[in-house]
Amino acid sequence: MGYMTTASTGGGGAEPRWLTEDEQRVWRSYLHATTLFEDHLDRQLQRDAGMPHIYYGLLVQLSQAPRRRRRMTELAIDAKITRSRLSHAIARLEKNGWVRREDCPSDKRGQNAVLTDEGLQVLERTAPGHVEAVRQAMFDRLTPEQVGQLGEIMRIMAEGLQPQDSCADLPWLR
Repeated sequence: MGYMTTASTGGGGAEPRWLTEDEQRVWRSYLHATTLFEDHLDRQLQRDAGMPHIYYGLLVQLSQAPRRRRRMTELAIDAKITRSRLSHAIARLEKNGWVRREDCPSDKRGQNAVLTDEGLQVLERTAPGHVEAVRQAMFDRLTPEQVGQLGEIMRIMAEGLQPQDSCADLPWLR
């Protein structure tokens, strides 16, 4: 585990750069907070709309797309999920009548996901409770300065983790 402060790797290589006590504290706090936050959002969305947070995110993406439709591949990339997981999610959303699939006219093998009128209504009913859950869990607890700092930190982390190589071996590109 990457948290250790002592011990040898036994692999004959250079000693790992173990986390300092302060870094361990921040790392564990980050894991704890993000796990609790995601659970908080999932519970709110399950209670209010009978869907997990990932499904809500897909509906939001579709609602913001031209003609409320996106290629399945683009949805997977933006949601950072595998195509298989996306296909399962879209099947569940289809079963609810919130999304439908259609063939992509420009690519015989491609498919688009389309947000239905019913899906848009569910999203419009659910959004106020969701944004309130986000606000209460995050923004109401931080000062404006902390919000700015958190945004900058997350942007830097995301940029550092997002490969620039289009051939990167990422799950949502498989």
